[in-house]
Parts: sequence; C-alpha cells; structure tokens
Amino acid sequence: MQRNEVGPSQAELLDFARRIAEDAPLVASLPLDAQGRTWVRLDGPGGSEAWLIGWPPGTGTGWHDHGGSHGAFATASGVLREDSLAARLPTEGWKTLELAEGVDRSRQLGPGDGRAFGPHHVHEVRNESETEHAISVHAYWPPLPLIRRYSRTGAVLRVEQVERPEDWQ
Repeated sequence: MQRNEVGPSQAELLDFARRIAEDAPLVASLPLDAQGRTWVRLDGPGGSEAWLIGWPPGTGTGWHDHGGSHGAFATASGVLREDSLAARLPTEGWKTLELAEGVDRSRQLGPGDGRAFGPHHVHEVRNESETEHAISVHAYWPPLPLIRRYSRTGAVLRVEQVERPEDWQ
C-alpha cells in the first residue's frame, strides 16, 4: 500500500492489539526463549503490520522510533515499562539532539493495558522482571518503512542505526 492511502487509525490498532492480547491460545503458542526476544508476525487490520512479541526477563528494545508510522501495543502477560519522550522530534536531518527538561514520560503496562502513539513517537520498552516473561502485541500503519535506533546519555539523544524491514523479518 502507498503511504498516502488511508489505513487503520491509532484507536483501531489499539483495539486490535488488545483483542489479540486476550487470545489466550494464540499468546500461548508463541515460543519463548530465555535469552532473547521472540516474535511472530501477524496479519494486522487493513494491511497494517503486527507482531506478537515475547520478552524474557531483563530484555528491552532500547530507544527507537517507527520511521513515521503510527501504532499501538498491548500487554498480554507480564508487565512492560515504556519510557517515552513528550516531544515531537524531527525525523531527519540530525544526528544528536539535546532534550529539554520535562520531556520524559514513563508508564507500566500490565495484562490488558495498552497505548497508541503517533508517527513521531520515540520510546523504549522493556521487561524489568527478573523472573517472568512478558508478551505483547504491536501494530503499525503504514507497515514499518524503517526503525531508527538511538543511544541516550542524560539529555543527549543520538541516532546510532537505521534498520530496514529486511533486518527484522
């Protein structure tokens, strides 16, 4: 699909993620690995990209964005922590930014909890449990064109890597 075609809204993606997170047989079918995240691609609504993801204890994404796609995710089991930035960052044309005070946000998402986000969302998600896996459902529209990965030291955010779909599929 073309990026200018109308796809599912953030609310529709969140509704999908919550419904899939409640599908106990599907969630239970995800193979879990003690060392690294596991994932299975799902058919999202309206041609969106969706994933069922398993998070071993202590794993996370690191800071990243979704290449201009909007999306949503919901926790099926366990607890995930999301740290995000309440600031609209430019998507291109920079390598290092100094963040203003007060832009950090943090939330815990337990089973059934979810959240939607816009195309400029920068965040990191992690399973802080020392003993339990977490499982979540994520959906994006349009399908992810890329993911920018960032490092963060204090208030400084730096672009480190750009991944393309072939890197994770």
